[in-house]
This record gives sequence, structure tokens and C-alpha cells, in this order.
Amino acid sequence: MSGDRRARVAGALARLAPRLPAYETEAVLDRALASPGLRGAAPETAARLSLVAFARHAFTDYDDLLDEGYDRDSARHFVLDDLNAALAAWGAKPVPEDEPGEPA
Repeated sequence: MSGDRRARVAGALARLAPRLPAYETEAVLDRALASPGLRGAAPETAARLSLVAFARHAFTDYDDLLDEGYDRDSARHFVLDDLNAALAAWGAKPVPEDEPGEPA
């Protein structure tokens, strides 16, 4: 069953971010499948939230801002342009300013 779930999330991810490199696809899929908050989510939802979380943590200064004491909402605000640049490079829709956060 988990292989079937992986295939469904992978298909959704391919549609959402068609230019995402294969090595990053695997990291996003692993995150989507390992997250307790995404286990029951629709494949498209799991793929999107995992993609955004991966990009935020891997391609922005989000974690550094948190380490400096910024709250999550402020840190997310300050990295939004970098996050959306990464998503655009992969052919994915941008994150609007008011999009809810990723699961814990």
C-alpha cells in the first residue's frame, strides 16, 4: 500500500512541479510520506505542502531566521520571494502571502 501511496504522491508532484529535478523529487516524496500530518492528505495536498516545506527549508534562510529568534510567520514573510523563486524554477505555483503553514 505504501508503494501505491508513493506513486500517487509522485504523480501529483510531477504535475505540480514538472521541472523539479529527480534528486529533489525523492527528498520531497520522502518528506511527504514521513510526515504524520500528511499521511491522510490527498496526494495533491501532500505533494504541495511537502514541496513548499522542502523549498522553504532547503532554498531560503528560513531556518536561520528562526534561529535568530524570528517567529514562524515573520520568517515566512521574509523568505517568500526566495521560496517563490525556487517554486517558479520548478514550474510550480507561487505561495501567496496568506497561505497557511506546513504541518508539524
